[in-house]
Amino acid sequence: MSEIAEVLAAIESLHERGEKMALATIVSVRGSTYRRPGARLLVPETGDLVGNISGGCLEGDVADVAKVVMVDGQPRIASFDLTADDEAVWGWGLGCNGAIDVFVEPADKAAEVARALRTALEEERPISMVTVLDSSVPGVEQGSRLLVRPDGGTEGGLGEAGADAEAVRIARELLELERSEVRTLQVGPGEVRVFIEVLEPPLRLLVCGAGHDVIPLVRTAAHLGWRVIVADERPAFLNHERFPGAAGFVHVRRPDQITAEAGVDDRTFVVVMTHRYLTDKEYIRSLLSSPAPYLGLLGPRARTERLLRELAEEGVPASEGDRGRIHAPAGLDLGGEGPEEIAEAIVAEIVAVRRGRPAGFLKDRQGPIHDRPEAATMRS
Repeated sequence: MSEIAEVLAAIESLHERGEKMALATIVSVRGSTYRRPGARLLVPETGDLVGNISGGCLEGDVADVAKVVMVDGQPRIASFDLTADDEAVWGWGLGCNGAIDVFVEPADKAAEVARALRTALEEERPISMVTVLDSSVPGVEQGSRLLVRPDGGTEGGLGEAGADAEAVRIARELLELERSEVRTLQVGPGEVRVFIEVLEPPLRLLVCGAGHDVIPLVRTAAHLGWRVIVADERPAFLNHERFPGAAGFVHVRRPDQITAEAGVDDRTFVVVMTHRYLTDKEYIRSLLSSPAPYLGLLGPRARTERLLRELAEEGVPASEGDRGRIHAPAGLDLGGEGPEEIAEAIVAEIVAVRRGRPAGFLKDRQGPIHDRPEAATMRS
């Protein structure tokens, strides 16, 4: 289970039992920090903390703030500056050279977050959640929340029509960019500072093939919280005993129709690993017409070139764009041996493609590890 799934499950369980809790969310960062905006920590009144916002360095301090929030029921913003060198002054000695702002909400607001997260998970589409951090506009209260869908549909509200309209406009922009930011909305003479968070559903991974080496790939991907679908012509192989982490199965009747049968869309990453040349060829025949951003294929490069050449001769040519999204052999060059290491290499490559990164050594990267859109966060 992924971290966000654990936090979600814990919120829902505590809410059902009527237990007190507070939810802490990183809303902004400056400089180098361990976690990014959207990282969460759930603090129950009793029991263990769930989630992570700093790798263990700040959790205790945030939990202290959360206890106050549980008592007075009012959201709070806690700021932590980790740039100081004087460990005696700050007491953390983190060496992260960054600063973070954490928004801490009581139980009822945590339940609202859980519902928003559940919506993104179940509908398998991103939504934007706008949360008021502070406000000088009458009627707009701290902790008010508005959900914005890509089509402009909304749920909830900030408490003032002008604030809602401006929030919807910016939220839709950030949905396109797939980026979360703190923004300041100008509403008449007042201002509303909001955290606009893009909540993305888990990555959808379609694996064509249900052989033994697919098992560690499904397990690794599911551990990251991805929604993994396994497709195969053999129904006896499509079960949770074999693939306990799979979210679903597709009994394939015609591999050349997999795009339609599996509902492949622009959020679906695909790995073809049947080890049968003709079957792989039919899968690729169908997938070339799909909007899938990643098509991974096992086997040597010469095998893939032959496959694509034959498809072209049969009237199904691969465009330059298609060749850009075909990754064959699939996976990063880690020198992996055996199904488990190969699975790790494939998952790592998918992460790199999804994030638009070249997947080199971090020590060779020029500039910060994470994108830092601080300048954008100051625009309204």
